[in-house]
Amino acid sequence: MNFELSKKPIDIQSVIDKVVSRNAGAVTTFIGTVREMTKGKKTLFLIYDAYEAMAVKKLEQIGAEISERWPDANTAITHRTGKLEITDIAVVIAVSTPHRNDAYEANRYAIERIKEIVPIWKKEHWEDGEKWIGNQLETVEYPAGKPEKEDLDD
Repeated sequence: MNFELSKKPIDIQSVIDKVVSRNAGAVTTFIGTVREMTKGKKTLFLIYDAYEAMAVKKLEQIGAEISERWPDANTAITHRTGKLEITDIAVVIAVSTPHRNDAYEANRYAIERIKEIVPIWKKEHWEDGEKWIGNQLETVEYPAGKPEKEDLDD
């Protein structure tokens, strides 16, 4: 599967291997990790949760969008769920294309679209409290920890 969620640590090389091609002159990877400081607050750990069936469909949609814009691109995305410690890998995106510029552009496109459309949310645990952060753009809050069904249908 080129597009998946994982409760286990992500094997970066296995994501890359999904996109390697004899016709690709470039393979780019994006590795998103858990940082310690966010907006001046020290993070202890994160918990990622997702509406799994919809999240995988949206990751596949992103792959299809990339194929439309960059027809020779191969894309693989794995996003982690569950408890992640500081420096743990949260997401790996690999894109291969014949030329490097397309691989860079498609990879950046993928991470921005993940934040826009994929139903994955996180709970940040700080030294002085915790909070469910809504969508990944942090423009919508989910006080109960997850969006309501109608939030996902938009």
